[in-house]
Amino acid sequence: MASIQTAPSVSADFPELIEGLPNISGWEDQVQAVTQQNQPVFLPHTNIRLEDVTAAFAIALHMHQPTVPAGANGELIGHLQYMFEHTHEGDNHNAGPFSWCYSRIADFIPELVSQGCNPRVMLDYSGNLLWGLRQMGRGDILENLKRITCDPTYQPYVEWLGTMWSHAVAPSTPIPDLKLHIQAWQHHFAAIFGWEALARVKGFSPPEMHLPNHPDTLYEFVKALKECGYRWLLVQEHAVETLDGQSLSHKHLPHRLIARNSHGEEISIAALIKTQGSDTKLVAQMQPYYEAKTLSRQQLRGIAVPPLVSQIGDGENGGVMMNEFPAGFKNAWYDMAQGGGKTGVVGLNGTEYLELIEAAGVQLADYPLCQAVGQHQIWQQIGEGVLSPEAVSGAIAHLQQTNPNFHMDGSSWTNDLSWVRGYENVLTPMNQLSALFHQTIDPLLADDASLTRQHRYRNALAYNLLSQTSCFRYWGQGTWTDYARELYRRGEAILQADF
Repeated sequence: MASIQTAPSVSADFPELIEGLPNISGWEDQVQAVTQQNQPVFLPHTNIRLEDVTAAFAIALHMHQPTVPAGANGELIGHLQYMFEHTHEGDNHNAGPFSWCYSRIADFIPELVSQGCNPRVMLDYSGNLLWGLRQMGRGDILENLKRITCDPTYQPYVEWLGTMWSHAVAPSTPIPDLKLHIQAWQHHFAAIFGWEALARVKGFSPPEMHLPNHPDTLYEFVKALKECGYRWLLVQEHAVETLDGQSLSHKHLPHRLIARNSHGEEISIAALIKTQGSDTKLVAQMQPYYEAKTLSRQQLRGIAVPPLVSQIGDGENGGVMMNEFPAGFKNAWYDMAQGGGKTGVVGLNGTEYLELIEAAGVQLADYPLCQAVGQHQIWQQIGEGVLSPEAVSGAIAHLQQTNPNFHMDGSSWTNDLSWVRGYENVLTPMNQLSALFHQTIDPLLADDASLTRQHRYRNALAYNLLSQTSCFRYWGQGTWTDYARELYRRGEAILQADF
C-alpha cells in the first residue's frame, strides 16, 4: 500500500516503551488519522480471483499472557516471564514451547511461500503479551513477527486482528473503558510494527469471543470499534441470533451485526462467524480447510460467492496446538498447492475475503442480519411500547425473573463459564477503579488533551486496564483474584497521589 503521511514513522518520537510503560496513549490524533483510512488493504495485492474459488476458510491464532504483579519485588511482569522463573509450578514447564509458539508462525509463512504454497493466517496478540515479551528480553520474537508483518514479500499472507489491549471481556468491561482498550492496543501495535502495519488492521477479535448482549453495551462496543476504524469483527456463532431469535442458517456467509440501544439508536458492523465451540483441535488440525472442501458457492443477494469457514484458537495452549499444529498447518497448504493453491478451496484472510466479495458487487447492506443472542426476547417483551432505558431495564428484569436461562452476561466460546457470577470480589473494585479513573481524569482531560502523553496518565491508565484482564476471573479464586485486587490497590494509590 502507499506510504502513509499522516503520522511519523516509528522512531524515538514514537517509542514502544516510555518510562518503563508500553506506549498506550498520547498519539490519539495520529492513530485516528491512520485507522480511518478506507482504501482496500488486500485487494490490490491478493493473488486470488474470486471467480476461481468454490469455498474458502480463514484461521486465526489467539496469543495471550496476562500481566501480573509478581516480579521479584512485586513489579509488573508478563506471566510468561513468571513461568520461566517458576518452572516447577503447574504447567510452567511449557514456558519454552509457548515462546516458540509465539514466534514460529513467522518461520512457517516464509517457508511455505518459498515452496510455492499460498498460505494465510490471522494473528491476534494481546497487548499484555507484546509488552511481556519486550520486558523479558524476547525482542527476537517481535523481530521475527515484523518480518511477516512488514516485509511486502510476506505481508499479503498475514492479517493482524485488533483486540482489547489487556484482554478484557467486553460485556463486563466498564463502557467508558472499551475505547481506551481498543486505542491502547492500536498505539502499542503501531509503536512496534509501524503506522502502515496499523493501517492494515481492519478486523477485530474480542477476547474469549465474548460479545455483549446488553443493548447499551453492545451499541457502545460497536460504536467504539467503528470510531477506531474497524470494518468487521469475529463473533462466535452461538453468541448471535437472527432478528427473530433463531440460530443462524447461513453461518458461512458474512453477517451484518445490528446493535440497537435503549434509546432506539442503531449501528451495525460486518461480522464473520466463528463456527462451533472453542477447541484448539479445530485449528491445529486445520478443520476449517476440510470443512470448506464439503461446501460450494452460495447466493448472496443474487451474487454467487464462496462461503467462508472461520475459526480461531489459542496459538500456544494445549498439546495439540504445541505439537500437531506445525504439521497440520503445513500439510493443508501442501495439499492445496497441488492445484496451485489459488483455485477451488483456498485460504483467505478476513479482510481479503470481504474486499473480494465487495469488488464482486456485494455490499454490507446485502449481508444477512444478526443481533446478540437474547435480544429478540427483549424486543418482544417491549413489543409496541415506547423504547426507553426504563422499558429495556424493565424487560430485562421481567425476563430474568421468568426465564432462568436468560442473562445479560454476554456470550462467548463457552456458555458453561461466567466472567461475572461469583466474582464480585474482583468486579466491584475493578468498577470502582474505573469510576475513580474517569472521575479524576476526565475533567482534566477536557481542559488539556496533552494529558495523555504524561507519565501519570499512562500509569493510571495501565493499571485501570490491567485490572480488567479476564484471566483474573477465568482461573478462579485465589492467587489470580489476589492479583486483581493488588492492581486495584496500586491504581487507586496512583490516582490519589498523582492527581
